[in-house]
Amino acid sequence: MAEVSEVLMSVLNTIRVPRPGDRVHKDECALSFASPESEGGLYVCMNSFLGFGSQYVDRHHKRTGQRAYLHITRTRKTQKEDENNSGSGDPPKKKPTRLAIGIEGGFDVEQEQYEEEVKVVLFPDRQEVTADDLNSMPEVGRERVSLSMAGVMAADSVSHTLQVQQWDGEVRQESRHAADLKQLDNGLKIPPSGWKCEVCDLQENLWMNLTDGKVMCGRRYFDGSGGNNHALQHFQQTGYPLAVKLGTITPDGADVYSYDEDDMVLDSKLPEHLSHFGINMMTMEKTERTMTELEIAVNQRVGEWEVIQESGATLRPLWGPGLTGMKNLGNSCYLNSVMQVLFTVPDFQNKYVSSIDKILDEAPSDPSQDFKTQVAKLGYGLLSGEYSKPAPDPSDESATSSEPRGDQVGIAPQMFKALVGRGHPEFSTNRQQDAQEFLLYFINMVERNCRSGMNPSEAFRFLVEERIVCQQSQKAKYTQRVDYIVQLPVPMDQATNTEELQEAERVREEAESSGAPPPPVPRACIPFSTCLAAWSEPETLADFWSSAVQAKTTATKTTRFASFPDHLVIQIKKFTFGLDWVPKKLDVSIDVPDTLDLSALRGIGQQPGEELLPEVAPPPLMTPDVEVKGILGSHGNEEDDSLYSPLLSPVLDDSTVSQLCEMGFPLEACRKAVYYTGNTGIDAAMNWVMGHMEDPDFSAPLVLPGCSSAPGTTPTESVSEEHLATIVSMGFSREQATKALRATSNVLERAVDWIFSHLDDLESMEVSEGGRSAGDSEGSREPPPGPRVRDGPGKYELFAFISHMGTSTMCGHYVCHIKKDQQWVIFNDQKVCASEKPPKDLGYLYFYRRAD
Repeated sequence: MAEVSEVLMSVLNTIRVPRPGDRVHKDECALSFASPESEGGLYVCMNSFLGFGSQYVDRHHKRTGQRAYLHITRTRKTQKEDENNSGSGDPPKKKPTRLAIGIEGGFDVEQEQYEEEVKVVLFPDRQEVTADDLNSMPEVGRERVSLSMAGVMAADSVSHTLQVQQWDGEVRQESRHAADLKQLDNGLKIPPSGWKCEVCDLQENLWMNLTDGKVMCGRRYFDGSGGNNHALQHFQQTGYPLAVKLGTITPDGADVYSYDEDDMVLDSKLPEHLSHFGINMMTMEKTERTMTELEIAVNQRVGEWEVIQESGATLRPLWGPGLTGMKNLGNSCYLNSVMQVLFTVPDFQNKYVSSIDKILDEAPSDPSQDFKTQVAKLGYGLLSGEYSKPAPDPSDESATSSEPRGDQVGIAPQMFKALVGRGHPEFSTNRQQDAQEFLLYFINMVERNCRSGMNPSEAFRFLVEERIVCQQSQKAKYTQRVDYIVQLPVPMDQATNTEELQEAERVREEAESSGAPPPPVPRACIPFSTCLAAWSEPETLADFWSSAVQAKTTATKTTRFASFPDHLVIQIKKFTFGLDWVPKKLDVSIDVPDTLDLSALRGIGQQPGEELLPEVAPPPLMTPDVEVKGILGSHGNEEDDSLYSPLLSPVLDDSTVSQLCEMGFPLEACRKAVYYTGNTGIDAAMNWVMGHMEDPDFSAPLVLPGCSSAPGTTPTESVSEEHLATIVSMGFSREQATKALRATSNVLERAVDWIFSHLDDLESMEVSEGGRSAGDSEGSREPPPGPRVRDGPGKYELFAFISHMGTSTMCGHYVCHIKKDQQWVIFNDQKVCASEKPPKDLGYLYFYRRAD
C-alpha cells in the first residue's frame, strides 16, 4: 500500500478550499439522515462539500472517483461534564436571559453539547491521515489540505445558514412618542409598591400610562389568563399611547409598550417620564417577569409533551418502522404532521420508498437539490425504523434507565424543507404555516415532478360536479373541476349545546361589565352531519347571468362528487373572519365518524328530460353613458346591436375596484369580482370575492369571453417552451397548455391550477397523452381531458387526522394521530407515543381511506 502522504499528494488537485457561496453540507448526509453524531460519523467530500453517512460514502466514491473526505464525528457530552465543562475552564451554562439565539444571554446553539473530532480519510481503503502524514508532505500540499479542512469547519453548514443564526427578539425601536410625550400635571404620585388596577383591582400584569399615571391591567390572553384589557381600553378612550409595566422597572430600564405603534418600544426619556409621577428608577427593584422573560418561558415549553398530553395520561413511547419522530426545525410542525400522514399512504410508499435504491443510484451529482431523492430519503427515514430509537440521555452515563424516554433520535428534515420551500414566500421561512396550504402545495410539487410513471397524488385526486339551475328557465349547466380536499363549513347555528353557549356569553358579558375575571368558555358541539349538509345543500346565486333568458336572474348551485378518490381529505374550516375582518379560529367539537358513506353525494349528471343552458357568453359590461355603437369597433356591426367585440376591455367601476383593493384583495380578483357582478356595487362584489377566494385562479388575470389571453396581452403572445413541455407531459395538448399559460400571464404554477379548474373549457380542444398529439389515434377523445382520476365506492374509514392548537394557522402547534395496526399513535414532532384518547373531535384535517 502506498504511503498516505503520497496518496494525498496524488489527489491534491481534487481538494478544494471552500469559497464564499459554496454550500457546505457538514451536518446532514445528502442521501440519508446520518450526521456527525450518528454511528460512523459524516464524510464531507473535499471537492463538492456534500456530506455522506458511512453507508453511502462508498457509493459516492465509486460514482465520482473522489478519494479525499473530511470525516467528522461528534460525541455528546454527559450532562455533568457539560455543566462543569471539565478541563475547559469555562463557567457552567446559564439559563437564557434574552429572547435571542446565538448571542450573549440568548439560547445556546446545539453544537456546544458535543465534542468534535475531525480527520482526513482516503478511499477506497479508508486510510486516515495523521499529523505525521501531513508533516511529511511538501509545504504546498500540507497548506492546501490544512486550508481545506479549516475552511470546511469554519464555513456555516447549509442547515445552519437556512435558520436564523443570530436572532434577537428584544431589538426594539425608539417610540415616535417618546421625545415629545405629553404628561399631565395632575399631581398624581405612584407608590413604589402595592399597585392594583383602578378598574378591577387586579394586582398583577399592571401597566401605568405615562401620560396621566393611570394604573390598569394588561391584555387578556387567548386562554383567558392575563389581565382584563383595561389599560388597552384606557388608550382607546384617551389616545394616551405609552405605558410602562410596573414591576419591571430597574435602574437598567423597563418594559414600555406603545399602543399606537402596537409594539414594545424604547423610551429614551423613561427616567424623566417616571420621575414625573414620583418614581425613581435607580431605587426600583424588579418584581414581575418582563415580556421577554414570559416569551422565553413559552419558547422553552414549546415541544414539551405536556403541551398536548391527552387528559393528563402518561403516554407510552413507541419505536420501530413507521414510528419515527421528526425534529422541529422552528415552527415546522405543520410540515412534520403532513409528511407523517402522506407516508402512511401506499402510493407514496411505493413511489418513493420501495424503489429507494434505484432512486439513489439515479440521483444527480448534487442529490441535495433533487426533489425525488429528497422525498425518497425522507420517506425511507420515516418508515425504515433506522432513526426510531430513544434519544440518548446526557445525564445517564450508564445509558440504562428504568423507563424509556419519550424523545427519539428521529430525523431533522432540513434538506427537504429547504428544497421544497425554496422560492416560496412563506414555506421558505421559519414562520408557522397552514398545514392544509402546505399539503396542497406539496401535492402540486409532486404533480409537477411526476412527469412520467406513477403519480402518488392520484390517490387524493377527485372530480367535483357542480350543477347550476336557472330558476327562471329551469335549465341547467354542469361543470367539473379537479380537487384534492373537501372543505366543510362549520354551521355554528347548528350547535347542539346552544343554551349552554348563550348562558356562557351572558355570564361573560356580566363579568366584563363588572371587571371580574372571565369564566371558562364552553366549546360549541357541532354534528358532523350538519357540516356535510352545509357543503352539499343547494346554494343560491343571486346575480347569475342566464344564457337562456339573456339576463341576470337567480340560480341554485349544487355540489356533488363526480368521482370518489382512494384517499379522501376533509378540512374543517375552523379559520374564518369576524365581522371586523380579523381572522379567528372557531373553537368547536365535531363528532367526526370513524366510517363514512358518501354514496348518496355522487353526482349523476344531466337528468332525464332536463334541458341545458345554451353555451352563450354574457355581453361585455357597459356603463349607462356608453352607446352600443361606440364599443363595436372594427369587429362590430353598426346595424346589428347584438354583436360585440370580444377583444375590448370591459368598463369597470373603478371606485368599487379600489375599495376591494384597499381591503387587501389582489387587483385582478377585484376586477373579476366587479366584472362578474355587473358593476352592481360593493356588496355584490364582496360576496363574489368571499365565494371565490379559494378558487385556484382567484388572482389570475381577468380573461374575457372569446379571448384566450389576459388584458394587456395578445393571443399570439409567446409562451415559455419549458412551461409548455411541463404541462404537455401531464397529459394535455400543446393547445391546452398554451391557453392555460396565456390565461395566467405565463406563470407555470398558476397555469397548472388553471388547467385543472377549467376542464369544461378544454372539452372542445384535443387532448394529448404523454405529449402525443391526439390526432395520432382514432380514440383520441378518450379518456376525457384533464388528469386521470380513480373512482370507486364512496365508503371510507378514518386512518389519520391533524390537529392544530392556537388562535390562528400562523401560530400555535400541529400534531397528527395515525392509526397503525388498529392502534392510534400520536406524532408530536420528535415524540411518538401510543394514544389513549385520540381527540378526534378537535381535528383540523381528516384523512380517510376507501373501506374494503
